[in-house]
Amino acid sequence: MHFSIPETEVRSGENGSTYVAYNIHVNGVLHCRVRYSQLLSLHEQIKKEYGSNVVPAFPPKKIFTLTPAEVEQRREQLEKYMQAVRQDPLLGASEMFNSFLRKAQQETQQIPTEEVALDICLSNGQKVTVNILTSDQTEDVLDAVATKLDLPDDLVGYFSLFLVREGVDGGLTFVRKLQDFELPYVSITSLRSSEFHILLRKSYWDMAYDGDVMDNRVGLNLLYAQTVSDIERGWILVNKDQHRQLKSLQEKGSKKEFIHLGQTLKYYGYIKFDPCITDFPEKGCQVIVSAGNNELNFHVKLPNEQMKEGSFKVTRMRCWRVTSSQVPIANGTTNPCSSSKCEVKLELAFEYLMSKDRLQWVTITSQQAIMMSICLQSMVDELMVKKSGGSIKKMLRKRHNGSIPRSESQQAVKSPPLLDSPDPNREQIVKLSTKLSSVSLRGISASNSANDISGNDFHGNYAFEGIGDDDL
Repeated sequence: MHFSIPETEVRSGENGSTYVAYNIHVNGVLHCRVRYSQLLSLHEQIKKEYGSNVVPAFPPKKIFTLTPAEVEQRREQLEKYMQAVRQDPLLGASEMFNSFLRKAQQETQQIPTEEVALDICLSNGQKVTVNILTSDQTEDVLDAVATKLDLPDDLVGYFSLFLVREGVDGGLTFVRKLQDFELPYVSITSLRSSEFHILLRKSYWDMAYDGDVMDNRVGLNLLYAQTVSDIERGWILVNKDQHRQLKSLQEKGSKKEFIHLGQTLKYYGYIKFDPCITDFPEKGCQVIVSAGNNELNFHVKLPNEQMKEGSFKVTRMRCWRVTSSQVPIANGTTNPCSSSKCEVKLELAFEYLMSKDRLQWVTITSQQAIMMSICLQSMVDELMVKKSGGSIKKMLRKRHNGSIPRSESQQAVKSPPLLDSPDPNREQIVKLSTKLSSVSLRGISASNSANDISGNDFHGNYAFEGIGDDDL
């Protein structure tokens, strides 16, 4: 998550006096407004709990009223402080830090604690309505959804809640995965737009773990609905023959066999992002990025209108970072940025091993840069657990319970060193499908040459094509 404090406000207190409020943004959206004294109190609590040597530097108190220049200096210092705390694996995952942000979010949006109904969308378009408190955190809401669906406790960690935006054409834009420091009801309500929804989707990448989910009736239905949805949206590519096979399996109610066939298709389990800009293979190229199978896949439109495809494996990324900047909105003026005249520009940049001895930075300019970074981090988490011989099932449940520190991206986040490739031979659990409720496969169209550009791969001119981990 990217934390910033791009602006301050002078607000009136209860006794008529004024004070400076610091607006904390997450991914460019206002999360909460806090006073210096509130952040100072948080700092003192963290310092008492974890020790002065762990906590980053905090801007000192001032005796006299701050000048505008001093307010700006303090804003910059507080922004760096919040980013440093969030980026620290221990402090950023602490309940002390997360509960502070949840309380501040609720106070900023002036939403009282009360029981409400919240709609959670499933991949097939259905909605599950859960009764929660406005002050319930993400984990509480996920548990409520699981209870309503009758999803077993040991499978809850395989799923996450995502904030998505639905376009007029029905397309989905993944904004972010909901985090421990926010209140889902407050987050969705504060956006004040019917375009935004909370979506339940699987939170792992390795399809070998689909077997764990499919062993349960509810898990099977959720995974089946997601597979159907991804095919309908064109996220998974199918040809005419595969389309016929899928329709036949669907008509028979063979959900497991449907999913197993889906696993053989191109881009199964990937998340597809909105069109954006990259500097690879040259600056200013339009690109559609997809995340899955431990890689970022690029469909690039070159300046000569030629389409190329290639993939960047997470095992060959030395590090990555997310950066933000304030960009003036085109209005015919040269005025400096203000909250009403600027937008946040996000970039994901990663350093990639193009060949045995050559590293190169690749940059993606996208408002979904944070979500891309979160995808990379979760891929690395899975690979690290698998490499150490651990259990993905235990990792997911611990993550859901909040006992594993998270280090998802802020201003600059590095991934672990280059990893070995995951073992592709892990056996999957396969059982015969039972007759279950139907999910429509409407809208699936057979892939044609105009849409399927998988043959136009990047070739020898682009060094990341064809390099294996045995070259390291």
